[in-house]
Amino acid sequence: QVQLVESGGGLVQAGGSLRLSCAASRRAISIYTMAWFRQAPGKEREFVAAITSSGGRTSYADSVKGRFTISRDNAKNMVSLQMNCLEAEDTAVYYCAVSQRTFYLGSDPTSYNFWGQGTQVTVSS
Repeated sequence: QVQLVESGGGLVQAGGSLRLSCAASRRAISIYTMAWFRQAPGKEREFVAAITSSGGRTSYADSVKGRFTISRDNAKNMVSLQMNCLEAEDTAVYYCAVSQRTFYLGSDPTSYNFWGQGTQVTVSS
């Protein structure tokens, strides 16, 4: 079992930045893909970004490409999401997730085995 705890959410004005972090309970996550998803009120959970175990490959949703950057620090069992140029449409609860499919970079939520509780990001326009 892997516990994931997100932090860094909050209220920010449009055009601003936030950095989300996710701490994992086990060092074993260093061999797994990690990702961020988000869910806005009344909408389905959607993929934001993913990163492979070594950090060598990443993938992003088109809506955040060029604005968000995912990174990881396996020594600290952490993954981060740097969010710049935030827009009102980025308002959502952001979730950290782990996939035991080591090289998986896809957007299918069912391929992710462990999830955090989420952190709220609110962007005011």
